Amino acid sequence: MTGDDALTVPPAPEVRFAVLGPVRVWRGGTELRTGPPQQRAMLAVLLASAGQTVPLPTLIALLWGGTEPASATNVVRRYAGSLRRMIEPALPRMAPGQWLVGGGGGYRIEVDADSLDLLRFRELYTRAREARDAGRAGDSVRRYAEALALWRGPVAAGVSAEVRGHPLFTQLDNERLALAVEAADLALRHKDADLVLAPLRMLADQHRFDEQLHAKLLLALAASGRQAEAVDVFHRLRDRLRTELGVSPSPLLSEAHQQVLAGAPPTPPAPEPAPEPAQEPAEIEQQLHQPYHQMYGSPLPRPAQLPAAPAHFVGREAEVDSLLAQLDAGERTAPASPAMVISAIGGMAGVGKTTLAVHLAYRVADRYPDGQLYVNLRGFDLNGSAMTPAEAIRGFLASLGVSPQRIPDGLDAQAALYRSFLADRRMLVLLDNARDTEQVRPLLPGSAGCLVLITSRNQLSSLVAAHGAHPLELDVMSAGSARESLVRRLGADRVDAEPEATETIIALCGRLPLALSVITARALMNPRLPLSATAGQLLEAKGSLDAFQGADRFTDVRAVFGWSYRTLPDDTARLFRLLSLHPGATFDIDSAAALAGLTVRATRPLLAELVRAHLVGVEARGRHRLHDLLRAYGREAAESHDTAEDRDSAHGRLYRHYARTAHAALRLLDPTHLVTVPAGVPAAAAEPSSVEASVEWFQQERLTLTAVVRQAVQDDRPHDAWRLIHLLESMYKRVGPWHDWVDLQHTALAAARQSGEALGLAHAHAGLGRAYSLLRRYESAEEHASHALSLFESLGDRMGQAHCLRILGWLMERTGRDVLAIEHTRRALDLYREAGHLSAQATSLNALAWFQASSGAYEDAVTSAVRSLLVYRRIPEEGDRGHAHTWDTLAFAHHRLGNLRRARLCYERAIRILRANGDRYNEAGSLTRLGDTLAEAGATEDARARWRQALDILTRMDPAWAAEIREKLSATANAP
Repeated sequence: MTGDDALTVPPAPEVRFAVLGPVRVWRGGTELRTGPPQQRAMLAVLLASAGQTVPLPTLIALLWGGTEPASATNVVRRYAGSLRRMIEPALPRMAPGQWLVGGGGGYRIEVDADSLDLLRFRELYTRAREARDAGRAGDSVRRYAEALALWRGPVAAGVSAEVRGHPLFTQLDNERLALAVEAADLALRHKDADLVLAPLRMLADQHRFDEQLHAKLLLALAASGRQAEAVDVFHRLRDRLRTELGVSPSPLLSEAHQQVLAGAPPTPPAPEPAPEPAQEPAEIEQQLHQPYHQMYGSPLPRPAQLPAAPAHFVGREAEVDSLLAQLDAGERTAPASPAMVISAIGGMAGVGKTTLAVHLAYRVADRYPDGQLYVNLRGFDLNGSAMTPAEAIRGFLASLGVSPQRIPDGLDAQAALYRSFLADRRMLVLLDNARDTEQVRPLLPGSAGCLVLITSRNQLSSLVAAHGAHPLELDVMSAGSARESLVRRLGADRVDAEPEATETIIALCGRLPLALSVITARALMNPRLPLSATAGQLLEAKGSLDAFQGADRFTDVRAVFGWSYRTLPDDTARLFRLLSLHPGATFDIDSAAALAGLTVRATRPLLAELVRAHLVGVEARGRHRLHDLLRAYGREAAESHDTAEDRDSAHGRLYRHYARTAHAALRLLDPTHLVTVPAGVPAAAAEPSSVEASVEWFQQERLTLTAVVRQAVQDDRPHDAWRLIHLLESMYKRVGPWHDWVDLQHTALAAARQSGEALGLAHAHAGLGRAYSLLRRYESAEEHASHALSLFESLGDRMGQAHCLRILGWLMERTGRDVLAIEHTRRALDLYREAGHLSAQATSLNALAWFQASSGAYEDAVTSAVRSLLVYRRIPEEGDRGHAHTWDTLAFAHHRLGNLRRARLCYERAIRILRANGDRYNEAGSLTRLGDTLAEAGATEDARARWRQALDILTRMDPAWAAEIREKLSATANAP
């Protein structure tokens, strides 16, 4: 052995990392243990960042979600040391290490495409696109398939959902999904569908409701000769959509299914289809009294909001015949007759008013081709949170496709707009559970072709006199119908075998449908229990309980509920009592678990027991409800069995559940938001895992959240009220309705005053500033934002000041005060720099660039926009969302400088990002400005194509802006 040979150091074992699926590490071919869950989560964050430094505060926020312990920094450093020793066991203590590197206030993993599957995936993705663009389709499909094969499940599978819900991870899952769709389209066009089948199947299993993905899978299966499997995939997804979401397959999925059935070769669209030429829209009248189609030249959306049809509708033949006769008579005299209004008046709670109205609505729905609107007005809600007419109208307008900007202030103006949208339409409107005439009067359409069904416990006599409503007195069921109801549910043999017991049960239920449903449910759950035993137990219950106050003269209904309730196991009975405390009209299993302080797994069988007992009803999309009478009984039981402290604790758990879920959604919508959430949230709290899921959660829970806030105020929890409203601001800003946001912010203002918290007042005024600015009520917005700024200054809250300065800067620009806009934005930027808030710095630099461009300082605008993009590069968790707005601003500045080619490239980049993120409104803005650039460059037809695309988006979202685009199209109609 030579001396040189003796000094040779053997090469270090090869180290490989994987994050596309479970987080895994290998050294020299041996898989290593990644340590406890939180350490594995930290490793996942570093790997998902792909060689970029993750700041220590970001790591702490990701691992603890805003509830970090005081020792969090030391814990992260300890994890880093453990990971270094795991990867390099021979590393001397305190040595820096080759793979896990500290510095710059954070940590990173030194990796390349050979050592990390994520980077290899991106490398293959790039090669696939290069091959595609070069016309090498076969090579491109193989590269796509190779990239997709690297995935072994969702990114960072096995890491906690709270960490995986961060955009750092959801963006990676979205990358995979986008690549799969691209690969499928290319493979189908070039007859290589077999290569993408396996990844499409895996993705379809993980994204069970993604209809675009399933459509690609259907076509790929058919192209590979698996037509029967494709049909089976469609049927299973259709059933899931109907059963779990209550919706039908989308046109995209249905079209793919039809292609499969027809045996036609799949023809996916080209990646970037050229816009088809469209006829110019005629001159359009914009007055409010004009019908929708005259105002916009496009069809009205067709809402279908009826609740599920009754499963066991029995009796009421006379009432149904009477209603149908009135309807037929009205149609014979149409169009001269007024809109028909049918009101179920004098009907006690539980008598079946809603069931009758929904049954009739389904009977005649085909006569109203323009759709059905439904709202539960909650007129007799125990919390006193009946829906206001304005809230109901704004909900209807949203269903009709009206943008928030289009909705005017004031109930009268909103009602006028609602009537104008229904003019010349045949639509069915069901107003359920109305309190009085004043609640429903603004909701009556003016069209003679509409049918309005109203249910109410009160006699709406003034509605009959003033609007020609047809009154209907709904009494309890006849004895024959009640018996038929029992036969339908229990079977004729069981009912016929015990006629005396049957009559006793009917009598003790007072022939009230709700009470009968509770009894029959219990009988079905105990098929061997004779009906005579049930009748005997009811007789005992009747003698041992006081009269039920909510049932008017039918006092036996309380005995019926009491009998059914006492047969429940203790834990199920406790859940029933606590559910009666929920302030919302409906609830999901997660909020039920929070109320009870249980896990979802433990709550599920208890809730199922209550559903089987007909003490809890089932709604669409996995939601549940309590009938008003059952809610009243449950609260009475809660007051008897549970201490005030127990009830207060349940409400506290519910508020924390909604606060935690809202906080999780906020972090996804605005990843760098600084709001924290109180500790002590129940483990059962479910959190959204993506931006889309956050928006869906908010849209589903919005009315419930409003009820929760009002309940918090009633329960003397003003801090919980304003805090929850503050957490919802980003969702209201993105989704609306903005008028409702204003109302809620006033509630926050009152709650903060009640609690005496200056911070709450500051946030409420700032929220009002944001909301009013979106409604273009700039004077009110400036007043509240200025007040909020003063409050934040007095509190020494520099981040609050910065946020208010950003709002004020935007308001200054909108009102033509560009110099002040720039001044406010510079002040905000300085504060964000002091705090190290990178995302806010980037957005502020973009805002500064826009204001500079608006004032004519185009070179300065380019400089500020470029700086914004450089800051965005330092925050990969922000994804592309923020970049899009800065590319748009940079394009605008280049356009004004005369650099039209650069402007076009920047606009196109902004549009691609906005489209990928589903930001249709801002996409329309960039399309409009790109059209302006193309028009100035002399490419008139290309300009008109972009304007038409923008018009398609804005016609319903922002009619005023759409009108401006129509003017551009009209002005260039005859251009050479």
